[in-house]
This record gives sequence, C-alpha cells and structure tokens, in this order.
Amino acid sequence: MSSPSPRTFVIASRKSPMAQAQTFQVQATLRTLDPSPSAPKFETSFMSTAGDKNQVQALYFLGGKELWTGDLEVALKEGAADMLVHSLKDVPTVLPEGFVLGAITERDEPVDCLAVKAGAPWKSLDELPEGSVIGTSSVRRVAQLKRHLPHLKFQDVRGNIATRLSKLDAPDGPYAALVVAKAGLVRVGLQHRATWDFPSPAFHYAVGQGALGVEVRVDDAEALALCARITHWPSHWRCLAERACLRELEGGCSVPVGVVSSFEAEADASEADEAKRAGVLSLLAGVTSVNGEEHVQHEIREHITSVAEAEALGVRMARVLKANGAQRILEDITADRARRLEEAKETDDMKKLEQTVESQ
Repeated sequence: MSSPSPRTFVIASRKSPMAQAQTFQVQATLRTLDPSPSAPKFETSFMSTAGDKNQVQALYFLGGKELWTGDLEVALKEGAADMLVHSLKDVPTVLPEGFVLGAITERDEPVDCLAVKAGAPWKSLDELPEGSVIGTSSVRRVAQLKRHLPHLKFQDVRGNIATRLSKLDAPDGPYAALVVAKAGLVRVGLQHRATWDFPSPAFHYAVGQGALGVEVRVDDAEALALCARITHWPSHWRCLAERACLRELEGGCSVPVGVVSSFEAEADASEADEAKRAGVLSLLAGVTSVNGEEHVQHEIREHITSVAEAEALGVRMARVLKANGAQRILEDITADRARRLEEAKETDDMKKLEQTVESQ
C-alpha cells in the first residue's frame, strides 16, 4: 500500500519585495525541518492588500493594521492559503475568530534608522538643517521626533521601500531623509542606505518590529506543529508582552505607542523543554501625543517563566501607562482623527487625506 502524498502548504503574503523576501525566508526555514522526500512541500503566493492598493491617503486616516492583513485572511479562511507571513508590527493584536499567530521567528534588530537623500552631506538627525522634511507614514515616529527635534518638518510617504527611496532621492523631491525600520532594509539588501540608528531608550520602536509572524487557521494541527518548530521562544515571549501592552491600550498602526524590550534567558533554559524556559524580561513602553508635547512612559523588569506571565506583564504595563496619562492622550488622538475625517467629508476636500500629521 502506497503512503499518502506529502501535503503542500501554500505560504501567502503581500506582493511587495520586502514581503516576498520575508516569505521566502520562512519557506526556506520550513524546508530545513525535514529534507526527506516524504516531507511536506511549501509553495508561495503573493497578493495586494487594501494598504498596498491605497497609496494616496495618509495612514493616520486609513484605520488599523487590518489594511495589511485582511485580504490575506480571506485567502486563509477559504483554504487558498495555509500560512500567512507578516511583519509582526503589521499584525493586529486581536485576530479574527478562527485564526492564530502560530509562529514568531527570531527577531532581527528592531530599531528605526535614518536613510538620507543620495549625495546629501548629513548622516544623522542632529546634522539635518532646520526645517528639513522627514518622510514617514508613522504617527509614532512623527510624535517622537517632534518631542525631541521640533525644528524638523514631516511629510507622509507611502509605497514599498524602493518606491519610498526613489521619492527620497528625487532631486526635486521634498525629503531630506526617511525614517524606516532597519530590519526591513536588511531583508531586501538595502542596509547600505541606513546612515544612523535611532538610539534606545530615547527613541522607541514599534510593537513587534523586527520579527516575523506566521498566521494560520486555529484548527490546522499540521501547520501549528510546523510553526512551533520555527518559533524562537525568547523573541516570542518578548513580542507577546509588547502586543499585550498594545492590545490593552487599544492601539493600532496609527497610534503613537512605542516600546523597547529585552530578554535574558536563564543559563539552563531549554529550547526543547518548555517547562525549563525562564528569564528576565524588561519592557519599556511609551505613549506620545501627536504634537510631541506630552509623553508618558514606564518600565518593568521581571523574572518570568511562561507566555502567560509575559502577556500579564504587558497588560500591567498598559494599565500603568493609562493611569499616568496615556488614556487621555489616546482619547485625544481618536477624537482628533474623527473630527478631521468629518471635516474632510463635509467639505468634500479629499486632499486633506493626503496630508501628513505635519498640520497638527
């Protein structure tokens, strides 16, 4: 009697060069788990999401992280895909029913970095002339930069990394520099464009930045088993603490919540034995008003022994931040976004949706 044919898993992601590079990275890792002829097969599929299709409106107005994951989740639900590879920073902290974050891979360097206009004499933020325009679509980055460097200006910039760099380098373009995730540049072989890393803890990075998340159906036991084998447990615990904090704050991609974290595993902690996993988790989190004038942050450092304890730490962090002023900052941001959207609808002036948070 012949053995059943090995299953073919379809790994899906966005069409952008970075998303494809990330997907191929996960695919290669999965293929190393079992090199035998009877091993599962892994194919890739790429599609455009709502966030990819709308390259005009500022992210501040567009909504949450579902922009990058929603269309892919339709494919996952319908069985056209078996695994979704995301930049973890783009994954909502609450997934639709029936889906689960099956894997978090080993985290790359999570910091933001500066990429300057080609041929420009400056390298760091401190060297930029007064009034220089920084390109970024991140409210978090703008808020932090306004807090530390109010003499700079900010303008929204959309598109994949190559498109954004092209806009940066255009001789008649407005941008002096871009702020991007360093890990993203590295993944597409553009690390030479990074001229300066944002220092922590002065600057906080996005929740989950630098890690990849693999989303699967909750009832797909085979996919879950594979995901467990490619999960890097220290990165997993660290990122889940960050995500729990953001979830409790009810934050999304257009909320200025930043983090800095680290994890020191105990010397006898075991990759193979979950019962022996333990270490010290340090989490610093901050919420900054969009104009940079208000900032609340807190740090917790604690010995933990499980995923549940990591997430509980993140929840406690969020509650401390809320109690110390973050709740009011987040409410003001929500009210401001709703007001500006209503103004745009009333005047039918859709150009307002193209503006960056510079006008705030």
